Amino acid sequence: MSASPPSTWYVDFFTELPNEFWRRAVPPEVTVDEIDFVERRLGLAPGSLILDVPCGSGRHSVELARRGHRVTGVDLSAEAIGHARRAAAGLEVELVRADMRDIPRDSGFDAVVCLGNSFGYLELDGLREFAAALGGAVRPGGGLVVDFASAAESILPGYRAEPRTMRTGDITVLATGEYDVAGSRLLSHYRFTRGEEKLDVTAIHHVYTVAQIVDLLSGNGFTDVELFGGPDGGPYEVGSGRLLLTARRTS
Repeated sequence: MSASPPSTWYVDFFTELPNEFWRRAVPPEVTVDEIDFVERRLGLAPGSLILDVPCGSGRHSVELARRGHRVTGVDLSAEAIGHARRAAAGLEVELVRADMRDIPRDSGFDAVVCLGNSFGYLELDGLREFAAALGGAVRPGGGLVVDFASAAESILPGYRAEPRTMRTGDITVLATGEYDVAGSRLLSHYRFTRGEEKLDVTAIHHVYTVAQIVDLLSGNGFTDVELFGGPDGGPYEVGSGRLLLTARRTS
């Protein structure tokens, strides 16, 4: 196995080049489908107060605000927050640069969304902190949506580490992966290329079972957990490419 990146890899990973690649790579209709799912499954009332964490470059925050919701987005990447502020001009969106665990815990939000596979960025102790923060952020009866593509039930069946090349416009990405068995984590190595510019970075996604995730959330006041395999509302199964989990905060 290659040398391990630091556990806080996400602090320096999300600079302009990786962020710009993913901004281009996700079609607008994907964001629309995801927010349709959030509104449908949580039954959001018009003008709901929603926390988007981490919000990245703001695609979900902006779409929620366009639909009339009041949104707070939190992300650690200065570049992403800057882009989100430009994209959200004229909309009711507050954007804050902070760690995903440093969110208000005053039970003030009608819903929290954690989309884009960021739930697995943290080691177990950090994830416990995040789950506690989520429980503190949502009002009694409020909702939660977690998007997680690194659940053990998704990653491990038939896992093969094969190189991939991805392109969008003038950005090319070579991606290779390896599974750290002792650490139960997926290491994704990326080489981003744009003209003469090259960037080599590694992301870590900690792999947790669905039972671990449900246990963490239920221990912080979330019940009525439901598991879906995508925004179309199909069931989550072994081998599903992603997990979309919804829950309610108990009173």
